[in-house]
Amino acid sequence: MGIYEDTGAAVGAPGRSLWEEEPARRRRMPDPVRDSAVRAALIVAVTLTEATVTFFLMLTGSWLALPMGIGAIAGTVVATWGVLDVLITRQMWNQRYGVVSEPSSTARDRRRERRRARREARAEAAGGTDRIRLRGGAGAGARPAVWPPPGADRRYQASSGRG
Repeated sequence: MGIYEDTGAAVGAPGRSLWEEEPARRRRMPDPVRDSAVRAALIVAVTLTEATVTFFLMLTGSWLALPMGIGAIAGTVVATWGVLDVLITRQMWNQRYGVVSEPSSTARDRRRERRRARREARAEAAGGTDRIRLRGGAGAGARPAVWPPPGADRRYQASSGRG
């Protein structure tokens, strides 16, 4: 077999093989996005080639410069469409199949409203008792509260003239 064994390592070499797979740095693009990206790259390459040929035809004063110039303008429009197609296809893929890990501000607001409604429903179901209960009841041996209740402060009263 020569100097290499079936594992690909050199005979007598300290365990390093010729072929080592490295993990991919980025995930592979989805097929529709990759297809549109390849299409856009080909269109842009053809358009740039056509624009270069048009430039040289204009320098030589050839009659082909005018039709090639019109073709280059049309190619620019098509290349712009191709690049936009990549962006739109990628966004469509993310919206259909992608999982967004961070909620948007509207989703966060909706979740906050649902939590508030659940809390109010629980408070009504419990008969309007306070959320924070003192240990040992509110009798003679209860500890005094560290903070005064919100009703004792003028800032929290509805008729304070603010707002």
